[in-house]
Amino acid sequence: MTKIKPNSVVLFQGDSITDCDRNRNDINNLGTGYPLIAAGIFSALYPEHGVKFINKAISGDRTKDLVIRWQRDCLDLKPDFVSIMIGINDVWRRYDQAKDPTSVETFTENYRTILNLTRERLDAEIIIFEPYLLHTPADRLQWREDLNPKRQAVRQLAAEFETTFIPMDEIFQTAATKQEPNFWCPDGVHPAPAGHGLIAKAWLEAIKAL
Repeated sequence: MTKIKPNSVVLFQGDSITDCDRNRNDINNLGTGYPLIAAGIFSALYPEHGVKFINKAISGDRTKDLVIRWQRDCLDLKPDFVSIMIGINDVWRRYDQAKDPTSVETFTENYRTILNLTRERLDAEIIIFEPYLLHTPADRLQWREDLNPKRQAVRQLAAEFETTFIPMDEIFQTAATKQEPNFWCPDGVHPAPAGHGLIAKAWLEAIKAL
């Protein structure tokens, strides 16, 4: 069974992992990644529910970007379920040419802001993915020093706000023992089809457990 009731609105939020080339001009377009897979399987299992799925993720976003657009791209849509995967760009910008790091304190403050707004303005279930990283290419390994404190912050926020928490980094690390990291995420971050399938599977299992 599922806690998602008929005619519910489910919102996916995040960065490029979730965006996945969605058509910004079509609110019904879910892109080509895990939101499409998860919505398709859920709708096949529960066709009578008539659930509406919306993807408002934007490639390149960090937590500070979600704060800026949370009113328009979350609260105004009045979703019943809010699924959030954000954080890897807060890590990545420290190591790319931008050299624009986000401290764990700022990251936590931004994340807490969107969770507070959601709790105050909506009666919605919140699903949080921890940010994840696979060590391919090899230089991704050094990103761990920035990623791991942010992963811990997300875990603590999930407990504080009593949200559903999906340990996506742990799930990917386990998956990488069964097939090489490139199979799941060729650049360590952006999923291959199998990676999107793994995320969708984790999401559907979390929804079923609500």
